[in-house]
Amino acid sequence: MVSETAPHVFLVASGDLRPEANRMCWPAQEAMETALSAAFTAAGATLERAHDFDAASGHGFIATQREGMDVFARIPDGAPVVVAEAVWQYSHHVLAGLQAHRGPVLCVANWSGTWPGLVGMLNLNGSLTKVGRPYATLWSEHFDDTYFSDGLRTWLRTGALAHDASHVRPLDARALPLDAAEVGRTAAQQLRTGQAILGVFDEGCMGMANAILEDHLLNPLGVFKERLSQSALYAAMRDVTPSEAREVYDWLVREGVTFVLGEEEATDLTESQVLQQCAMYVAAVRMASAFGCDAIGIQYQQGLKDLTPASDLVEALLNDPHRPPVTHRATGAPLYVGEALPHFNEVDEAAGLDALITNRVWRALGLDPTTTLHDLRWGEHYLGPDAAGEPLDAFVWVFQISGAAPAAHFEHGYRSARSERQPPMYFPLGGGTLKGVSKPGAVVWSRVYVEAGRLHLDLGRATAVALPEAETERRWAATTSQWPIMHAVLHGVTRDQMMGRHKANHIQVVYAPDDAAADRALAAKAAAFHELGVAVHLCGHVTVG
Repeated sequence: MVSETAPHVFLVASGDLRPEANRMCWPAQEAMETALSAAFTAAGATLERAHDFDAASGHGFIATQREGMDVFARIPDGAPVVVAEAVWQYSHHVLAGLQAHRGPVLCVANWSGTWPGLVGMLNLNGSLTKVGRPYATLWSEHFDDTYFSDGLRTWLRTGALAHDASHVRPLDARALPLDAAEVGRTAAQQLRTGQAILGVFDEGCMGMANAILEDHLLNPLGVFKERLSQSALYAAMRDVTPSEAREVYDWLVREGVTFVLGEEEATDLTESQVLQQCAMYVAAVRMASAFGCDAIGIQYQQGLKDLTPASDLVEALLNDPHRPPVTHRATGAPLYVGEALPHFNEVDEAAGLDALITNRVWRALGLDPTTTLHDLRWGEHYLGPDAAGEPLDAFVWVFQISGAAPAAHFEHGYRSARSERQPPMYFPLGGGTLKGVSKPGAVVWSRVYVEAGRLHLDLGRATAVALPEAETERRWAATTSQWPIMHAVLHGVTRDQMMGRHKANHIQVVYAPDDAAADRALAAKAAAFHELGVAVHLCGHVTVG
């Protein structure tokens, strides 16, 4: 318990591993900490930074795991700690220190789309959940609203904080529709007996501890890892001929993708960058086939970012059954014909397991299996007409993947897609995205995570809505304009319920033709995971189970 008389709290700020990102994002972090300090003062507490601003590096973030360990070694054991995040952060920078520290922990983020502190905080929350380290969490736009202030005072008084989780209930598998349940159970049994391989191109992307699923959790499900190297992928890219890369590029142009090209390699998307991405796509499919992979995940951010343009365009193509054809290098045989090769972006293995099972269940139901993850980036309440002029009064989330979503999720497929250069701050060698607005329709959302040494699945329904073009552009301008966007309304889950519960920065989404089909597919997916021994939780207004 925290002292009730003027508690003294230590602040830590985990940052990126990329120096330029830390320098660029520091002003946003500094502004957040100023507002946060005022909030602690108003609550009768003092807030002290546990590490200093470093003039040489141009920021005050913890930028490595070793640095994080050293910072926590200087914090009095048992003292309360707040982890303040205004930007994306690498959880492993502070995870070791937080696990060893015995005082209460509060993870806080700014409610902003421009600066993805919410995304960073959710990843840290999921990582702490996985390792079994208790924590509390809060978020705010200005750190002076009642929800934040009341929560802060509760944490300062008790060292703990609970959020409303009344929207969550455990799955009652006996209540599932019999036909859907049979589809799910059959898919699970086939997976367990036939077994499947997740091709993992280097683990641990961007410090996301919650994105690593250990073998002892995966193997009983019939899922195994093929541990591949990004250096091998780079080598395989060099074996792709210029004409093969050009064929992929030409296919995308014929399908209607707009490539926003320029001449400056440092700031523009160039044809050369796109052709390298096309070569990576061919190489990735060939490597997946060579190792018999059922899904693959490319880390990219550390390692490949210093060698090649971004992997995002590649990832979007892999997730879509309608994509450029790839043939075996030696025999010319077509590979994965008419199939998606599910890709788990940022090598998030929890998303990979989800995508693998979703693909199998949706195909068994005769539905389009195109699925992807997004960041749970931000959101605001929207009151006004939607794109069709119909009234809309709802909290609309911005789901935004960092680079590319499959074209099947856009209203007019590839014809709706633009490819723009990735921001140089994160992607020094460029590369194009696959940007578009996700089409309106019925959606099933989910997240696999680890808690108390066991796999769990949160599962719910959403509707992707179409907002007026001006509102979409405003939301893009408030986040990252180069990236694809989904306007999502969750069924029966409020903003604060979602933030208080969600165990990851990522959320998995997949469409169904209508609400009835989405409900049936959700039931089948729930049955599949339940059959595999995963603890399934239904979130919000879910009409089955």
